[in-house]
Amino acid sequence: MLLIPVVDLMSGCAVRAVRGERASYRPVVSGLCEGSDPVVVARAMLRHCSGHLLYVADLDALGGGSPQAASFAALLAAEPSLTIWLDAGFRDLGDWRRLRGKLGDAARRVAPVFASETLAGARQAREALACGSTILSLDQRRLALPDRAGCWSTPELWPGTVIAMSLDRVGSGDGPDLETVERLHRQRPGLRYVGAGGIRDGGDLAAAARGPASAWLVASVLHELRIPPVALRP
Repeated sequence: MLLIPVVDLMSGCAVRAVRGERASYRPVVSGLCEGSDPVVVARAMLRHCSGHLLYVADLDALGGGSPQAASFAALLAAEPSLTIWLDAGFRDLGDWRRLRGKLGDAARRVAPVFASETLAGARQAREALACGSTILSLDQRRLALPDRAGCWSTPELWPGTVIAMSLDRVGSGDGPDLETVERLHRQRPGLRYVGAGGIRDGGDLAAAARGPASAWLVASVLHELRIPPVALRP
């Protein structure tokens, strides 16, 4: 099971995500490092996971603001071997292309994450998800999220990598949503599925590894030192 550390960015600061309630997010307090500088936090998480892949959620852009291009550029410059999966509230392929232009050559190490929550419509989804390096995040929580593009109901559009983003489980201590990953896999076998949210300990990791997910997005379990570094190596 590959673990992919998550950095949630708000106003240039790494924040702690809890249940997708973005208005209540506060600067991260981590057992891995001091402070909430995104570069410091990212380096500590990557070192703990022995990895070079980072998931970044731009909460400013997800809330309708401008993407935090300077923060992404700083992360990429600080870690030359780093690859970022980036969710910056992309409504369509044009949003990603404009941000890619701001990042220059470093954009080659960024894979755009198009989220069901933010895609503007079915046409925009078809165009975005047809690109080679595109990732789809299927977002859900108890309170309904928008899915204007109908991503959940059109598995034929899903790209090679799909994230099952269970926002209610993020930072919750409720455990991973294994059922949703299983359901998506049954709908469209043969894709790479990545779980998100809820991992509490090594037992949860073992349970997740028995399912179809090849990777899981993690944050709280790292900051709270609930899994030792040796257990995080894929």
